[in-house]
Amino acid sequence: MWGRESADSNFLGDRFVWKFMSIVCFWFRRDLRLQDNAGLFHALQSGHPVLPVFIFDEEILDKLPNKEDRRVEFIYESLVQLDTQLREQGSGLLVMKGSPEAVWKKIIQKYSPTAVYTNRDYEPYARQRDGEIKALLESKGVIFQTFKDQVIFEEGEVTKDDGKPYTVFTPYKRKWLSLLTEGHYKAYASDKIGSGQWYQGEIPSLMAYEGTGFRKSLEQSFPDRKIPVKIIERYDQTRDFPAIAGTSRLSVHLRFGTLSIRKAVEVGIRSNATWLSELIWREFYMMILWHFPHVVKGAFKPAYDAIPWENNPEWFKAWCEGKTGFPIVDAGMRELSATGFMHNRVRMITASFLTKHLLIDWRWGEAWFAEKLLDFDLSANNGGWQWAAGSGCDAAPYFRVFSPDAQTERFDGKADYIRKWVPEYGTSEYPKPIVNHAVARVKAVEVYRNALKND
Repeated sequence: MWGRESADSNFLGDRFVWKFMSIVCFWFRRDLRLQDNAGLFHALQSGHPVLPVFIFDEEILDKLPNKEDRRVEFIYESLVQLDTQLREQGSGLLVMKGSPEAVWKKIIQKYSPTAVYTNRDYEPYARQRDGEIKALLESKGVIFQTFKDQVIFEEGEVTKDDGKPYTVFTPYKRKWLSLLTEGHYKAYASDKIGSGQWYQGEIPSLMAYEGTGFRKSLEQSFPDRKIPVKIIERYDQTRDFPAIAGTSRLSVHLRFGTLSIRKAVEVGIRSNATWLSELIWREFYMMILWHFPHVVKGAFKPAYDAIPWENNPEWFKAWCEGKTGFPIVDAGMRELSATGFMHNRVRMITASFLTKHLLIDWRWGEAWFAEKLLDFDLSANNGGWQWAAGSGCDAAPYFRVFSPDAQTERFDGKADYIRKWVPEYGTSEYPKPIVNHAVARVKAVEVYRNALKND
C-alpha cells in the first residue's frame, strides 16, 4: 500500500517514492506514547503516511533556569522509547529544536505535509502557540487538526445548567460523574493500526541529549509508568502518609502523556473512588485555567491580591533549603530538591506554611515548585497554591492555618519520613524554628482579615 505497488516503485526504490508521496504529520506534545492516543489514531486513519514529529520548543526551554532539568531528561527518555518503537516499524521520530514557527517552516519545505494532526493543550501559552501555528500552516495550504486527549472532559463540556463554569469542586465532580459513559474512557487503537501507515522515508537519527542544550544529572530515575493497581485499591487508606508507598506516583506520566488519562480513569472506576476523585480534581483545575486565565498571574479571588505579603528573603531561602526548623516542612522541601517529587499531603503543609506562617506571596512558592517538580503542571500547581493561600476557587478559608506539629503527629507520628530527609533531626545541628507557630497563626489571620474586610 501507499504506492509500493506503483510502476515507479521497483525502478526508483521505495525510499525515493516515499519522499514524493502526500503525507501528514503527527505532532507529539503532552502525549508521548503510541498507545491510546486520540490525535495519533485519527492521523493513522487519514489514508496518508504519518510522519511523527516532536519539537524541543525553545520558547519553553530558554525560560528554564537550570540546565540540569529532570523534566527535559524525562521527555528525552520518552522520545528515545518512541523512536525505538517507530524504528522497529521502519519509520522514526523526527525531533527538532527551535521555535515552533521556525521548525514548521522547515518541515513544510522538506516534507510538504498536507495536514498536521495533534492533541489539544489548554494552557495560555499553548493556546497562543497553536493559534499562530494554525495560521502559518493554513497560509501554506496545510490543514491543522486538533483532538481531545489529555482530559476526559474539556473546555465547556462540564458546566452548570446555565452554561457557566463551576468554581466549586463538589458540584463539578457530581456533574462530571453524571456525564461519564464508557465511551469517554474507551481506548483508541492507535498502536494497533499497523506499520504500513507510518512514513517510511529517511528520518534523521534522534539527536544526542546534549543537542537539547541541557546536561544530564549524575543520578536520575523516574517512576514506573505501569499502573500500581494494588496501591490504588488502598489509596483512600494510604495516600496521606508520606513515609509509605501509598500513592500511585503516576502524575509525571499523566503530565507528559506517557500514560493515557482514559486508562487511568478506567482503573479509578474499577479500583478506588478516592483516586478517581483526584483525577477529577486535575480536570477541575484545567477547566479553571481555561475559563479564568488570569489565575496565572493573580489571585482567582481578586481581593486576595491586596494581602500585604512580607516576603522576607531570608525566610524564603530557609524554606527553599528545608531549614525552617519545622521538621515536616523541611523534610518535604529537601525531598523536592533531591528527587523532583513531594508527597501531596506535604505539598499542602509546605504551601500553607509559606503563605500563612511566613506571609510570603504564594507566587514565590508556586514558581519554586514550577522549577523543581518533575510532575509540574501549570493548572494543578497554580490551583494547589491558591488553595493553600485561600485565594483560589473552592480554597481553604484564610483562617485555616495548618499546624505543622499536628500534621506530623497525624501523618508521620513516628517521624519516619522526617528522619529520612532530615537526618540531623533531634540533634543540636537541627535549626531552631524561624517563627513561633501560635504567634504566626494569629498574625496571619489578622493580616488576611484586615486585607479582606472590605471584600
